[in-house]
Amino acid sequence: MPTLNWIGKEKIVSHHNDVPFCVIDKKYTFNGDKSENMIIHGDNLYALKSLLPKYEGKIDCVFIDPPYNTGTKEGKWLYSDNVDDPRIKKWLGEAVGGEGDDLSRHDKWLCMMYPRLRLIQKLMSTNGVLFITLDDNEEVYCKNLCYEIFGYQNVDMMIWRKSGVGRDGKMKNTTTFRKDHEYVIICYK
Repeated sequence: MPTLNWIGKEKIVSHHNDVPFCVIDKKYTFNGDKSENMIIHGDNLYALKSLLPKYEGKIDCVFIDPPYNTGTKEGKWLYSDNVDDPRIKKWLGEAVGGEGDDLSRHDKWLCMMYPRLRLIQKLMSTNGVLFITLDDNEEVYCKNLCYEIFGYQNVDMMIWRKSGVGRDGKMKNTTTFRKDHEYVIICYK
């Protein structure tokens, strides 16, 4: 099976093992102490690693909505849609080293995603399923990354059509070509 290569890959493939375990401080709860549901604020790489001691092999369903990595800085999102956060840049410089200066935006995205997907795979139960939402910018890279991590036979894709109505409530121009779909990559353990 072909594998996906990118700048920084050889330095990142085992990074999920090097991430230190962190303790999650419980600051508030819903439904008293009876619920095991959590809202975790912080870097998702450290959050995923902190869940391993208690939840490794026990999670049945994971949904992630990673940055679409569009290359633009437009919009009023709660988080950047690019891999350009100063903390990510700092981390890439430390994890990848000098090679990090030459990373394309796709290389950065793959370096960011690989250790997170490895940790998610460890958290998933044998019947676990992972859903990843993406658009055309990283879909092909993510799918190939998932083939490598989960195995070709354990990856499917669903395409969903976006509404013909824009955020302004007006109908979009339907007389020209336009992207009217996004993807959900589905991975099984």
